[in-house]
Amino acid sequence: METNQSVTSDFTLMGLFNHSGPHLALFSLVAATFTMGLLGNAILIFLIHTDARLHTPMYFLLSQLSLLDVGFLLVTIPKMAADFLEEEGTISFGGCAAQMFFLMLIGVSEGVLLSLMSYDRYIAVCHPLHYPVLMRRQVCLLMVGTSWLSGVLVASIQTSITLHFPYCASRTVDHFFCELPALLKLSCADTSAYELALSISGVLILVLPLSLIATSYSHVLGAVLHMHSAEARHKAFTTCSSHITVVGLFYGAAVFMYMVPGTYHTPQQDNVVSLFYSLITPMLNPLIYSLRNREVQMALVRILFRTGFRSKR
Repeated sequence: METNQSVTSDFTLMGLFNHSGPHLALFSLVAATFTMGLLGNAILIFLIHTDARLHTPMYFLLSQLSLLDVGFLLVTIPKMAADFLEEEGTISFGGCAAQMFFLMLIGVSEGVLLSLMSYDRYIAVCHPLHYPVLMRRQVCLLMVGTSWLSGVLVASIQTSITLHFPYCASRTVDHFFCELPALLKLSCADTSAYELALSISGVLILVLPLSLIATSYSHVLGAVLHMHSAEARHKAFTTCSSHITVVGLFYGAAVFMYMVPGTYHTPQQDNVVSLFYSLITPMLNPLIYSLRNREVQMALVRILFRTGFRSKR
């Protein structure tokens, strides 16, 4: 066992692409998607911060979702792009630990936040008269604090346990960033007990928020079907369907990675799923959720109009 352990603390990331023609085109597509995701989320955060009409609980929670999505993009894609351009994939032990910690923090926080946002929609649709009280500023801050604290707690525990395992001489991670399942495959020690505990905790971390989401939207659906106004029904359905779409994209990838045992999916499938939730979903979220929303569009028009008016003066 001692002789199999690595004498260096660095890891090597396999990356997604080699330098062949088709892979260069795919890399360009990833770079464009990254730019779109970063720009879309940054615009959304800016609009919500600057436009007083968007200073509502729903948009405050959406700004936090965009902040987490920016985190997903920045933690994974720049390192992958740098490795591709420099044609090397080494990452230090500390860098690997930081990447794994922040990814876990952001992922858990976003999962909890999405479930709490479903509660916001439940209150808005089912108890609109009580909405200002039930979703007052203190409650919103408590929701956001709970999501971030959950992420920090889970990330601290999982990262510290994972990095305490001894790692074998071949420290090549068959992935494009340091993710917990990929790292466990390199350990010289028997990690089966920890993987079982990880699956159980993964079920709790994923199933509890999903249960809240399912409960909230079952009540919302019932309330929407009983609405007499077609316009109110359409507005409620549009807002809630956007949220359900985002939840489906995020949780679908998370369930595959952390609830399906590693023996049932290949490293290639892991790469695709990880790329999906670290790049595709953060790029789609502002488009699905907010930038097609009329209130957000009007806020963008007002900002552009004010900017144009100032430049003319």
